[in-house]
Amino acid sequence: MQLRHFPHRPTTTAPAPDDEGRSYDSRVFAVQRAGAVTVALVILVFGLLGFAGGLDFFSTSGEPILGMSSNGLLSTISVITAAVLVVAAARDPRVASTIMIVVGSLFIVSALANLAVLRTGLNVLAFEMSNVAFSAAAGLTLLLLGAYGRLTGNLPPDSPYAGSRALPAPEPPEYPSTPAEFAAERAMRAAEIAVVNHVATAEQRRRVAAMAEVTSRADRRRVWMEFDARQA
Repeated sequence: MQLRHFPHRPTTTAPAPDDEGRSYDSRVFAVQRAGAVTVALVILVFGLLGFAGGLDFFSTSGEPILGMSSNGLLSTISVITAAVLVVAAARDPRVASTIMIVVGSLFIVSALANLAVLRTGLNVLAFEMSNVAFSAAAGLTLLLLGAYGRLTGNLPPDSPYAGSRALPAPEPPEYPSTPAEFAAERAMRAAEIAVVNHVATAEQRRRVAAMAEVTSRADRRRVWMEFDARQA
């Protein structure tokens, strides 16, 4: 029976570039973008329905909209916030994540602040408990999605939030790799043994003393080979 070869089918999408030219896993940004757009659509509809109802701008009692309470000021803020989230979703991952975290934090602060002034004359956004619950839920959603794949101490290289770090200069190899270096290693070892046994020549003692001024094996080998070069 003859086996047929089927071409390989890729199962993952190619990494997408950000504004700085780095490539990253686009699935992280897709999750954040979907979350930002979803929250934006909800509050946009909420704000537009408030405008359509002709609500009093500074009413503290508000009118029911989508199970919550609203006035003209809250409708305006909702539409502006929705526009900010949509713009954030259209930007690069780092900007989108930052804006989502900031807006999410403001949602939670708003929920706590308006809960404190509920049923008082300072309730300028006409909040009810349903508004407080929605504001807290939307804020947590934006915070979690904005931090998704970003707030970690071990970011993968393809993360859109991994900063561009300069790579450290490569250290010289500790072990010999050429015939000359192997020969130098043998001579170094013989000289060190001779110094310990007090049978070293003046040249061996001078070289071992020079090598004692450096720490790494590669640097000590370099010092030994410099002596060889001067004698050549």
